[in-house]
Amino acid sequence: MSTFPAVTDSDLARARSDPAFRQKLLTESLEMLLATIKRRRKTSQSAPSPDDTKLREGVELAVRLAELIQSADTRQSRS
Repeated sequence: MSTFPAVTDSDLARARSDPAFRQKLLTESLEMLLATIKRRRKTSQSAPSPDDTKLREGVELAVRLAELIQSADTRQSRS
């Protein structure tokens, strides 16, 4: 599995205050995750690999991140 580019503390700080940047960061991250999933499906093996666990964790984190961002956007729009 390829190495996922690190999100820096400054990226996270900017994402908290800049909704457009937050959306861009989320979109790019999800696109990379989906591309990885597609590659893994094309080369799927009968036996699970350690990368499968990492990929599953990545999907779970992506879903949780999307939920957090959506709830933050909803709270900001109410303010």
